[in-house]
This record gives sequence, C-alpha cells and structure tokens, in this order.
Amino acid sequence: MKHTKCYIPEYPRPQLVRADWQNLNGEWKFGFGESVKQSDALCGKLPLKIRVPFSYETKLSGIADPAPHNSVWYSRTVAGKKGKRTLLHFEGADYQTRVYVNGVFAGEHEGAYERFSFDITDYLTEDKNVLSVCCSDSNHPVQVRGKQRWKNENFGCWYVQTTGIYKTVWLEYVSDLYLTHCKITPSIKDNSVKFDFGVSMPSPSASVRFDISFDGKHVKSVCASAEDIENSVSVRLDSANLTYQVELWNTDCPVLYDADITVLSDGKECDKAGSYFGLREFTVKDGKLLLNNAPFYSRLLLDQGYWEESGITPPSEDALVKDIELSKAMGFNGVRKHQKVEDERFLYYADIMGFAVWCELPSNHFACDGAACDITKQWLNIVRQNYNHPSVVTWVIFNESWGVRNILSNESQQNLATGLYYLTKSIDTMRPVVSNDGWMHAESDILTLHHYEQNGEKLYSYYDSIEKLAAGCPANPQFLPFADGYGYKGQPVIFSEFGGTAYVRDEASGWGYGCGVKSDEEFLERFGGLIAAIKRMNISGYCYTQITDVEQEVNGLLKADRTPKVAIEEIAKRNR
Repeated sequence: MKHTKCYIPEYPRPQLVRADWQNLNGEWKFGFGESVKQSDALCGKLPLKIRVPFSYETKLSGIADPAPHNSVWYSRTVAGKKGKRTLLHFEGADYQTRVYVNGVFAGEHEGAYERFSFDITDYLTEDKNVLSVCCSDSNHPVQVRGKQRWKNENFGCWYVQTTGIYKTVWLEYVSDLYLTHCKITPSIKDNSVKFDFGVSMPSPSASVRFDISFDGKHVKSVCASAEDIENSVSVRLDSANLTYQVELWNTDCPVLYDADITVLSDGKECDKAGSYFGLREFTVKDGKLLLNNAPFYSRLLLDQGYWEESGITPPSEDALVKDIELSKAMGFNGVRKHQKVEDERFLYYADIMGFAVWCELPSNHFACDGAACDITKQWLNIVRQNYNHPSVVTWVIFNESWGVRNILSNESQQNLATGLYYLTKSIDTMRPVVSNDGWMHAESDILTLHHYEQNGEKLYSYYDSIEKLAAGCPANPQFLPFADGYGYKGQPVIFSEFGGTAYVRDEASGWGYGCGVKSDEEFLERFGGLIAAIKRMNISGYCYTQITDVEQEVNGLLKADRTPKVAIEEIAKRNR
C-alpha cells in the first residue's frame, strides 16, 4: 500500500495536512450533565474519566453506559503556541456542542456529521489552559440521527445512540495568514486540475503556490493571487516526466497526484500544507455508469461502519484498512456508507487502495421545517468536506423516504429532495446524486431499488426487463420507483439494497431478512442465487446488505468482530 506524500499516521484531515498539530484523543475528565454544576465543569472538576473519541455508550470509552443522557461535559488542559494561532477542530460531536476556554465561552456548533472548528487563540494564556466542552443531545426523531435509536431499547435496524464527542479532537497551529480551504476539481477532458481556494487574510500581497508531483516526479507548478475571498487557478497536467503524459485514477489502478500548497505574503512563506488528488471522471451516460468513459459495474457492500467495542467510531486506523481489505477479498469494488458520514481517513484509504464509495446523509425521521433547514446545512458541509476524494463516486441524500415519509404525493417533501439534489449538483457537477435511495425518487441521476426477496429466480422474475425495473415490483406495490410527477428518464439502475440474509451460527438469535439459514451450504446457495439473478438483469450494479453484523442485526457476511461467517474465497467466487 503506497501512501501519499503528505500522509501522517492518525492525522484526521488527509486532504489538507500540516505538520504542526496535536492530537487531543486520549483521557479526558467527564461527567453527565444532570449531576454536574456548570461552574465545576468550567474549572475542570468532573467526577469521571473517559477515553476520547469514543462516546460514553461504548466499551472503549471506559464507561459503557447505554442509557440516554441529555447532556455531557468534557474537560482537559491544552497549550497554545507562542507566535501561532491555535485552531481547535472537532471531526464530529453529536449534537449541540459548546466550547469554553478557561471558563470563557469560545463558540458553539449544532450538528453531528461534519467537521467544525474554533480559533481559540484569544482565549489562551501562556500557562495551562482548561478546555471544557458541553455536548447536548436529544432522542427525538426530528434530529438528524441515522441509525441511532430514539427509544430506550434497540428495535428493528436501529441501534444504541451516540452522544457527544465520537471523532478525533485536535489542535492545529498556524500563522495569521493561512490556507482556509481548497477545492480540487480534476478534468480528464483537458487533462487539467482546478484549485478553488481561500486564505485567512486576503490581500494583494498574498498568493498561493501549487507544486504538483507524481510518484516523486515534478509535474507542474502554478502560483495564483489570493487577494479575494474566493480564488481559483487551473493547470494542465500533461508532462514529459510521466510515462503516459497523464495518469488516471481507477479502482484497479488508484494512482494519485501529490500537491504541495504554499501560502506566501510578498514572496515569504507563511503556511504550507500537503494534499493530493486523483485524475478521474465518474459520469452517467446512455443508461450506464462510466468511470473514465468506460462502463463501471458496481459490486458494492452496504456498510454501516459499526464496531463491537466502539460503536460508530473506528477503534483504530488499521480497522478502517481491514474493512476495505476484507471487502475487496470478497470480490466487492466499493461500499455504500449507510446512514453514516465515515471518518475521513476511511476515504483516504479508499483513495489509495482503489475502492468506490457512496456517501450518504444520515436521516432524520420526522418531517418539519426545522429538520429541512438542519438537513440542508449539514449535507452541504458534508459534500464540501468530502468533495476532493476520488473514491467518492455518488451522493445519496435520503434513504427509503426516512424523514420524507409522504414524498410519494407531498409536494413539500418532493421539493426538499429535489432542491437538495440541485444544491448538491451546484457544488459538485462531476458525481451522480440519488435523491431518495430505494424507491419514490424525485429528481435523481440513478434509479436505485431495494428488495429483500430471498429467492433468486423469483427476484429475477420481478425485474427481468428494463420496463419492469422502471415500473416497480408488483410484490412491493407500496414502494413505487418514483414519486408522483417524476418518472424514468433512462437512468442507470442499481439494486442498492438486497440480500441481507440472516445467518446466525454461534449466537442464539438475531434480526435479519428472510427466514434465516442454518448452514454454510444453505447460505452460499442463497447468496449465489441472489447474486446470479442480479447479474442477469440489465442494470449497472448492486449493493449487498451487508458487510458485518451490527448489534442485534445478523445479516452480515462477517460477524461484528470481522470474523467471516463463511469462507471469504467462496463469497468471492460467486461475486466476481
């Protein structure tokens, strides 16, 4: 496995890497809000200890309390750096986060799934500083919550909730003039790459230089002014230093360009960051999905990204690598990250290992104006955050009408789905967007279908023509492919959920689709029959439910601890 030039182990933001940073994961003081006075919390007087970034509900947190608590407090000491600005970053905290430094309010954020940051420089002293964080959460289904339960007990396919900090917390030290963002857009049409960027203090004296290399060989350099709030520059990548002039990223050969980014003031270096990109194109044309103008058949796994001891937080960086390795070994070429915005390091490994990813918005489950505003804000931030990753090939907004239960005929809910579709396309013109995965699509680039029929021949009989695929299955008449007023326009078709066969071996019971199987032979016969049926259809791919068991859900190809239920090579034999 070949890392990018800028890679730093455990660094949480792989698309913009600086050397001067501090990881704040580890032991923090902790307390439940109902038993802690705010005055004590602001002084760092909390009764418990917790291991960040694991939520208190998980074993790895050191607390392992599954009961819901409306608020939690964290505290630890931090240090600034003389002559530098100190940025405090949260990769993810659920749901409302308030930050205090030395007892002074420093900022707040609402939402669970995107990165957020505070400049805490002005609140720091030269000595040790007390950082206090309060996270408030709700179990109401109006809140964007994905697979988190809103009852006190698990049910169906909803699991123990996640409260508070659940991703990396870290400090970054920068100069007054630094790069704030950089959007990287490759184009295979003219072998170029475009950088849209901003700096903290735009001025005529500020500029940014991009030094592009491939496999250690210099390709091109370009320098652009940073005098505006938003700036852009493009550069062709044709180079005599490269064997094929340009190098394209794909899942079989995931080659990447490195980009060193330097911020200058009157020619003097003020900031330096490392990044990378893949030159690739993922498009929809003539009813097919194309990767670099060649048909791309998607063999995806539904992946909810849960671990036994850490919930939705990966226990380590190696755990992310292992999931990709196991998926590829079983013959899959990508995942649909279901109802979760995964740790960005997962996307990094998908980039360097050649693995396609569908990114999905975690759902709320109750429609109202407030939820619509919340969803919109978080989703646009998620798209911007993950835009640069070549492995991300599709955006999914809603799943199975969750949060838009009446989308079939409700104009307001249709407008929300269609509006988010177009807002996503306004930011990203180079990826397809799915408005409502599974059924009742509004405007959508792909027709996605969900059907958990367990007999392969019967499944095929429902969908053995494009007309049947576009019309929906008579066995599922309540789940029409399109909402009222929308219809099939020749989109590629993907079975984005099927299978889900419940298989318990050592466990006594569990929930899954179908009547369950009792032996390896029975499972492989059913799995092979379903895969064969899907492959006979005139479609662009599939997504099998799912990679692992999750809590009470036992329809994974692997157990929750990543132990294969059946021989991996047998899965791969039927899948490829």
